[in-house]
Amino acid sequence: QAQLVESGGGLVQPGGSLRLSCSVSGSIFSIGAMAWYRQAPGKQSERVAQITPVRSTSYADSVKGRFTISRDNAKSTMYLQMNSLKVEDTAVYYCNAQLAVRPGPLYNYWGQGTQVTVSS
Repeated sequence: QAQLVESGGGLVQPGGSLRLSCSVSGSIFSIGAMAWYRQAPGKQSERVAQITPVRSTSYADSVKGRFTISRDNAKSTMYLQMNSLKVEDTAVYYCNAQLAVRPGPLYNYWGQGTQVTVSS
């Protein structure tokens, strides 16, 4: 059974940094695009950043220049380096990945979410 396991959330002051990690566990045949989403209380879910298997990246306008998404294909792990954090970055961050556990189509998987709180 494939799973996405997130880590790295927490409480940080405005202007600070955090690094989120998302590891794929279980028997996996292939990993497609991976992404980070976030959801703040009372707001719609937002895709923060996405990275393809060849490391092409895209970002939400709200985080461009501050967040960096990366992946280590050998470790089946994705990262989100978050710098210059703002109060409005406070949300639950979810890892998303397209996975195939056997030859065939990719399916969407989600992590359990990790809380990021930016507050003084």
